[in-house]
Amino acid sequence: MTSSIALPNLLALSGGVIAAIVIGSVIVIILLWALAVYNGLVRKRQACKESWSDIDTELKRRHDLIPNLVSTVKGYATHEANVLEQVTSLRNEAVELQGKTAADRGHVEGELQASLGKLIARVEAYPDLKASANFLELQKELSDTETRIARARRFYNANVRDFHNGCQLIPSSMVAAIGGFKTGEFDFFQVDDASEQTPADVSFSDAGERR
Repeated sequence: MTSSIALPNLLALSGGVIAAIVIGSVIVIILLWALAVYNGLVRKRQACKESWSDIDTELKRRHDLIPNLVSTVKGYATHEANVLEQVTSLRNEAVELQGKTAADRGHVEGELQASLGKLIARVEAYPDLKASANFLELQKELSDTETRIARARRFYNANVRDFHNGCQLIPSSMVAAIGGFKTGEFDFFQVDDASEQTPADVSFSDAGERR
């Protein structure tokens, strides 16, 4: 008699334990998933910071090269005062914006890149300048810098896209909201005009063939 009464109680107890284990397992799985998503967002945030630092380094290198470039060109091309003044003005404006967001800096840096391309194009009219060892060295450094800027910009924008997706797409957006991750932390680094989306043409290796 006692055994027949205890059996249903045991079965009920076993069912409760199983239910508790299932619920506990689901909670653990959700917590582990949330932790993985959180850590992934942290890594994406850090990737954005590091890749922006790479852009910033190359932009500073460009800013440092410009005064020497302007000084060298000025010595040979006195008739290009307007272009030189434009490059210098944009360079100074870009320097003042250091430390600002990518969105704040993108427009000015794009204009600076375009003005550099315009300045380099004018050099075609000055054979002595094109033959200057100092100018050729500056041209090479600037060309390498522009290439690195373009590469770093693509890498940074890809990281920003991944971070934005993590903050906006469900279900990771729920973890992002709880963890304080926001798309506004990082802006895409873009130029405004399609013609400025490629590195400035600062190569003169085939200049003689074109003339």
